[in-house]
Amino acid sequence: MQAFIMQAQLDNAKQLLDLGCGTGSLAMLIKHDFPVIDVTAFDCDQKILSIAVNKAFKAQVDIQFVQAFAEHLPCQVNCFDRILSSLLFHHLSWDKKQQVASEIFRVLKPGGELHVLDWGRARNGLMRTLFLAVQLVDGFGNTRDNVSGRLVELFEAAGFSQVSEQQSFNTVFGTLVHYRALKGNAELPEN
Repeated sequence: MQAFIMQAQLDNAKQLLDLGCGTGSLAMLIKHDFPVIDVTAFDCDQKILSIAVNKAFKAQVDIQFVQAFAEHLPCQVNCFDRILSSLLFHHLSWDKKQQVASEIFRVLKPGGELHVLDWGRARNGLMRTLFLAVQLVDGFGNTRDNVSGRLVELFEAAGFSQVSEQQSFNTVFGTLVHYRALKGNAELPEN
């Protein structure tokens, strides 16, 4: 996660959304490393959010946790200058992925950045074989787009520019990919 946070270049971020936050680990790492960032974290599962709220309370970090579905974000237009999402998209059908990408585009400020860490195209035969375990659990239909490398196409179709795969990581479950995209025409800083 630290590599993902570093790649997101959060030094001048002010308002950040952790979309699909789960138990809040990513949001807490961000708030710990960048205490001046206003961190909001959304997840649709109330039980999971309760765990996240308790973890943040014990760690004494100020994060706003909100129960919400990613395809219907309870936000005004142009709210966040960074949106990070980790391991959310592979759970969604292609239609839901499109809805979520459009919602992210709607709530991201012009010049804002999207950073997604999720399963991607396998880098070799072993990674493809290992990913079968994820597909058995999360469904072949939902994960097919990820393993086919279609997330770049997804974000471009939602209106994002300069969409790219930043880095990939081989894991015991397959290949994780960090995707980066920009809302607007401003140049992304070089890594």
